[in-house]
Amino acid sequence: MKKITKLETERLFIFPVSLDDADFVLAVHNTPKFIQFIGDRNLRIVEDAENYIKNRFLPHYEKHGFGNCLIVEKSTGKKIGAVGVFVRDGLNVPDIGFSFLPEFEGKGYGFEASSKLMETVFTDFGLKKISAITTKENIASQKLIEKLGLKYLKMIKLPDDEVELMYYEIEK
Repeated sequence: MKKITKLETERLFIFPVSLDDADFVLAVHNTPKFIQFIGDRNLRIVEDAENYIKNRFLPHYEKHGFGNCLIVEKSTGKKIGAVGVFVRDGLNVPDIGFSFLPEFEGKGYGFEASSKLMETVFTDFGLKKISAITTKENIASQKLIEKLGLKYLKMIKLPDDEVELMYYEIEK
């Protein structure tokens, strides 16, 4: 099966998340915006993040060949964010998601990394559609999703969740 190993853009490297990234996963999952807009995943210590990677990210990657990827700034080697395409319960179309450490927001990295990942899953994995979901309050996410070419279609709720989410989609 084909798997994403490393992607590259002008300013970024994009790799599948590994257990070595537990410190970063812990940090990004505990930023105020992640908790507010995506949700509290109850990751409190590095071991929690390692288990989250082992139980969620790695099996998804093994099954589909794509999933959560780490974004590294080429010029500094710093881990700055994550982007992924996920097959989720409650969605018929794989969805793209992204998160960044606060100091790396608003620099165009989200568009750069997400564009590259979308291009890769469309081309290399034969996906025909990609969706995205976000809250009504997450204006920055809405702007990025729309800049990526996804169109708003409707409001949805995921299974076992009461939060209404904006649902977007793009077809290639």
